[in-house]
Amino acid sequence: RGSVRSLLTAERTALNFIQQLSGVATLTRRFVEAVQPHKARILDTRKTTPGWRALEKYAVRCGGCVNHRSSLGEHVLIKDNHIAAAGSLTKAVKLCRAAAPHSAKIEVEATTLAEVKEAVRAGAEVVLLDNMSPAMVRSAVAIIAGAAVVEVSGGVRYETLRDYALPGVDVISVGALTHSAPAADLSLTLLPGRPRATRRWWIRA
Repeated sequence: RGSVRSLLTAERTALNFIQQLSGVATLTRRFVEAVQPHKARILDTRKTTPGWRALEKYAVRCGGCVNHRSSLGEHVLIKDNHIAAAGSLTKAVKLCRAAAPHSAKIEVEATTLAEVKEAVRAGAEVVLLDNMSPAMVRSAVAIIAGAAVVEVSGGVRYETLRDYALPGVDVISVGALTHSAPAADLSLTLLPGRPRATRRWWIRA
């Protein structure tokens, strides 16, 4: 509720926020419904709009999904460049294990089945299967055999989601929840409030 001047001044900014975040929550809900009745949980990623990360991750939770890490410091995720810098996947895990807090889990991104085997041997608690086909994911799950949490990421679309929600897959991370969500179609309409000395208005979105 407020004056016409204040409501119309805030209209565009308010709608931008509500439309974007409602779009994220709506797309997230579609993914939640699509993965049922499989047990895999859907996670977001750090692929968020600059300055909007906390808001978009809140919208993901409103849609029924789970947040992945919000920053590089939340937990250890070893990727290809870290492996290259360390010299090997095994050495990267050892270096991170030595430097990370005792309670931190080590997650390793694997793009091949050989890397999956090495990650398990190195003691990674989470193995991220990056840009693998469903057939490769199935083979990777058999290799991991419950020794680590299995995360699938990269190239997973709404149309292919169920292909990746295989037995043994624990989580599927989807960047599209935040970076590709279409804005919800919302508008703002002014309606007169109760008569007063100074007329006030309220809004309906």
